[in-house]
Amino acid sequence: MTPTPRPALQARPARDKGFTLIELLVVIAIIALLIGILLPALGGVRRQAQALKCQTGARSVAQGVAAYTIDRDFYPVSYVYGLDEDGNKWRMQDQLDSNPNPANGYIHWSWALFDGGQVSGDAFECPSTLNGGAPATNPGGRLADWEDWQVNDLGQSAAAPSPRDRQVPRMAYTGNGAIFPRNKVYIPRTGAVQPRNNRFVRGAEPEQVGRGGAGTILVAEFLFTDRLGWQGIADQSFRSKSHRPVTPFVGISSGTNVYLEPNTIGVPRFQYPSLNNILKLDQLAVGMIDDSSPTSLNAVGRHHGGGGAQETEYGGRSNFAFGDGHVETLKLLDTVRDRRWGERFFSITGEQRITEAN
Repeated sequence: MTPTPRPALQARPARDKGFTLIELLVVIAIIALLIGILLPALGGVRRQAQALKCQTGARSVAQGVAAYTIDRDFYPVSYVYGLDEDGNKWRMQDQLDSNPNPANGYIHWSWALFDGGQVSGDAFECPSTLNGGAPATNPGGRLADWEDWQVNDLGQSAAAPSPRDRQVPRMAYTGNGAIFPRNKVYIPRTGAVQPRNNRFVRGAEPEQVGRGGAGTILVAEFLFTDRLGWQGIADQSFRSKSHRPVTPFVGISSGTNVYLEPNTIGVPRFQYPSLNNILKLDQLAVGMIDDSSPTSLNAVGRHHGGGGAQETEYGGRSNFAFGDGHVETLKLLDTVRDRRWGERFFSITGEQRITEAN
């Protein structure tokens, strides 16, 4: 029996395997929606990671200061004028009101802290800021260590090889100037006004008064804003002042020029600055670490979030390392209001007590 032939299968029309325009638009819309949802979250995670690294750096620096102080009995001097252009030697008689040999540059506490700077500069950097930290005052011959607006102490720019500070290339942190003395230990006493000098601070001293080392700020972050970059801690000639500490107190009669405050034994002559002296973000300008600012505390950072309702006006929070090595993230205004910088101006000669009122 001959089988009945099956009808031939008809070919189905070929379907275009590509996306239709509508499908493509839907996919693009979904991707855009996901990006919009994920980017802020990823940005927040990134900022938190950066802030955590900044906290770790501040803690490492404070621990390094503690080790140095135990070994040397004194807190490090914030900076000294060098005896020559390259070494770590300096002379007491050179520590005047200005550098007698500006070509020799500065020897900074970051260099002394870790035995001649033989440690990674990462400990002094904060990734939340431009290039990780402020440039040295005299960066030397490496172009990457400079900011494009910057000049050194000789008025040179663009990687001038000399002078070169003995300092880590990028400095995100500054010391409490009441504990880290400036170098003005040899100001000649001439004329009717007898100036005060800086003095070296023994490791035990901040433990003896007020809150003690556990409650006294030792290290703070330098001021950085998107608008100013690092110019907030430069002077009016655009020289970086990252070698300086911040001075938390002002003289009752001399203001920010604390060396001219009269020395009346038994009478407190220094005070915390008024809260009105802490400038808002739109008031910050070049020179916040100089006497042109109502207080050099305006050179303290406020670039981490979490400042609450005041953040729009005054900026966010900053990391502060204390004498016992712990770190707190605080608003600058609160550190002044709560007197977290100590109760004595340890690093200056004469009467050091701080008045209760300001």
